[in-house]
Amino acid sequence: MPVTVLRQPEFRDLLAEQPGLSRLGVRRLRAAFDASAIETRHTVVTEFLDAPASGAPVHHDALARRVLAPTTGARNAAYVREAPPLFLGAAKDALGAADLGPDDVTHVVTVSCTGFFAPGPDYLLVRQLGLRTTTQRFHLGFMGCYGAFPALRLADAVCRADPDAVVLVVCAELCSLHLHLGDDLDTLLAASLFGDGAAAAVVSGRAPAAGAERLTLDALGSALTDDGEADMAWTIGDQGFDMVLSRYVPRILGAALGPALPALLGPVRSAEVDRWAVHPGGRSVLDQVQTVLELDDAALAPSRDVLRRYGNMSSATVLFVLAELLRAPASGAERIGMLAFGPGLTVESALLTRTAPSTRTAS
Repeated sequence: MPVTVLRQPEFRDLLAEQPGLSRLGVRRLRAAFDASAIETRHTVVTEFLDAPASGAPVHHDALARRVLAPTTGARNAAYVREAPPLFLGAAKDALGAADLGPDDVTHVVTVSCTGFFAPGPDYLLVRQLGLRTTTQRFHLGFMGCYGAFPALRLADAVCRADPDAVVLVVCAELCSLHLHLGDDLDTLLAASLFGDGAAAAVVSGRAPAAGAERLTLDALGSALTDDGEADMAWTIGDQGFDMVLSRYVPRILGAALGPALPALLGPVRSAEVDRWAVHPGGRSVLDQVQTVLELDDAALAPSRDVLRRYGNMSSATVLFVLAELLRAPASGAERIGMLAFGPGLTVESALLTRTAPSTRTAS
């Protein structure tokens, strides 16, 4: 994780001081932050610390307490500098947890929607981890919060075709680089919600070690809602990437999720799922999911905890939730349902079976 922590009340007060906001904008900003159910977020922008930057400030002038508006080029340059260590750290953690080394990895899949460079993070992981130069590489970009699911689908297809494959999936997002301010409520909602982070998983067709926990990827589903294409979008502007995040997203998702469940879960009913790893797109999104799926508070406790501690880290977030869920010991075989939502509106799902005892290797 990035070491710089944004504490929600303090960051709210900093943004509320900015001269570009009207009184209405300040009221909206404070309301969005106070209703977010977020306590802390992480950012690669060390300038948001109180200490002044060593050179000319780019994102935040700490002496003047002014949030700046860097160009898209400046923001992407920060991504090129800051993203590789996050990809690498998450990859090392995942391989270590799976007790695998560089020679085991056959494929790398990286996911990100908050920056671009080539050769990309998939290439750098091969070099920095010391993987074989014949390792097959894929990068999935600009998909938004559901991006981990297409990566898992690709990894699953690879492993079904080659049971000896070992696929390293790494998601890293630097959402804070694209902070915007303005009186528009949707802009302020995004400013109150997104943080930076990285997470990884290892998917393989190999049998787990004797006595190890088994986490089996049983099925993946995808559905588009009939409404909401204009309510969640991610485009490139002159001053960073521009997020469209409508306040109507939770309502649209709530109306669409029930009819989409058969396509997402197949023959499995939501009541047959023992644990849920739901992408915390925001507090209201989780409220809608809980209502539609008729879940108790315990079912979404991992999602709400990740939201509270990290905010929404786009594609990496659902893997954080899964990791949080897996910290609790399994009892026998458990069915896990995963859900995430993104531009489109797109709803992605996965069904997994977890069998005790514990490791964190996916197969």
